[in-house]
Amino acid sequence: MALAVLMMLLPAAAAAPGSEEAPEASWRWPVDAAREVAEPFVAPVHDYGPGHRGVDIVAGAGAIVRAPAYGIVAFRGVVVDRPLITLDHGGGIVSTFEPVASDLAPGTVVQAGDEIGTVVTGGHSAAGHLHIGVRMNGSYINPMLMFGVVPRAILLPCCEAITRGGGPVGRSL
Repeated sequence: MALAVLMMLLPAAAAAPGSEEAPEASWRWPVDAAREVAEPFVAPVHDYGPGHRGVDIVAGAGAIVRAPAYGIVAFRGVVVDRPLITLDHGGGIVSTFEPVASDLAPGTVVQAGDEIGTVVTGGHSAAGHLHIGVRMNGSYINPMLMFGVVPRAILLPCCEAITRGGGPVGRSL
């Protein structure tokens, strides 16, 4: 259900309001490096459960970070020990990038590809990594959905349950 809603919102979130151009189906990768995920998204079981509410991508310190889509700078500053920048893309979609040093002020309008800052060190991500978080209507989603690169789930055949003695469940040896 959430994926269906997301797919309907993607075109609207990727284009500037009033744009005459057809919107793109996915966001632009935020750094000029290869698409390498160092730490994947791990959804928490509940709002306060453990997980990784974003992805960490490989991006060396000093790398330029670009807006993945049209947005408005909603926040730029330091939270706890890490500098970050948050973009509001409209339609309930908000993205956050950290650790990123930026001079942009809240309210600044950015287009896809505009420079929004540079990767620095700090926070929970390893040095040389950029953390990207995306929220849809206040709930974290896998940012890779926005970049159009989430691999399809593959169901694998399952074997019969095995008892402690090594035989199938329900049979006595």
